[in-house]
Amino acid sequence: MSEPTHAPVMCDRVVALLAPALQEPGAILVDATVGLGGHSGALLRSCPNAHLIGIDRDPGALAIANDRLADVAERITLVHAVYDEIPHVLSDLGLPRVHGVLLDLGVSSMQLDRAERGFAYSYDAPLDMRMDPTARLTAAEVVNDYPVDELARVLREYGEERFARRIAREVGRRRPLSTSTELVDAIREAVPAAAQRHGGHPAKRTFQALRIEVNDELGALRRALPAAVDALAVRGRIVVMSYQSLEDRIAKRVLADHLVDDVPVDLPVPGHGPELRLLTRGAERPTADEIAANPRATSARVRAAERVREAA
Repeated sequence: MSEPTHAPVMCDRVVALLAPALQEPGAILVDATVGLGGHSGALLRSCPNAHLIGIDRDPGALAIANDRLADVAERITLVHAVYDEIPHVLSDLGLPRVHGVLLDLGVSSMQLDRAERGFAYSYDAPLDMRMDPTARLTAAEVVNDYPVDELARVLREYGEERFARRIAREVGRRRPLSTSTELVDAIREAVPAAAQRHGGHPAKRTFQALRIEVNDELGALRRALPAAVDALAVRGRIVVMSYQSLEDRIAKRVLADHLVDDVPVDLPVPGHGPELRLLTRGAERPTADEIAANPRATSARVRAAERVREAA
């Protein structure tokens, strides 16, 4: 099988945001979703003093990243783990603090492009959607074993699908389903024809919801982001790239929690104040030129912050 193509989204901007924190000897970069190594490679080549801790739950992605980063092999450590395991990974490596953290969320290009992984509604494939192929839960189990009401909740909450109940009922009527094509057919039957003429592919939100449920993406993100902030040294930086509103809301809320002063405004205390300062105004988006060159960048949102003091 040929190696998947990969254009890291907003790569120049990610490098610009993280590189100032990675210039000193001994600087540690944690790419918590290293994927195929695109962002990490650009950062390591821009920051010759930095060492990468590359984390990914997909062993196939780690193997490709290892090959792609062979020219800087002495400066990389790759770890098979989920990004919410950052504290354990750093503890095992004896690293109390790091200087940069990147989380590039969502499904990777490799996972989308390999039909057998079942992430894409455009391919006929088994209902899998596991980012880590060794994990237990598959999309087939969610589709076939969840009660209809629970399936509807997943589609509504994680896909923001307004026809969640109709889709869940149609899926329940057709069970068992084993392939992405069978699921797409059920969705097309459930979604009104008028709605299918607008807003993109009718299966997009359902596939997003199932992927998030299978991989506990939002739960992992809620655990990972506070841990990543806690791991930052003073003047360390964190960049979070999300591709849908649910992820972006979590990133916004967690970063905002560390922007709040922890003492009353009328009682100044030396050494207290916000832990972070924002490096982006709101969520930055890709340029029109980048979207034209790389359509998968279309929905990207980047938020970044710098640690300005240790936690009290």
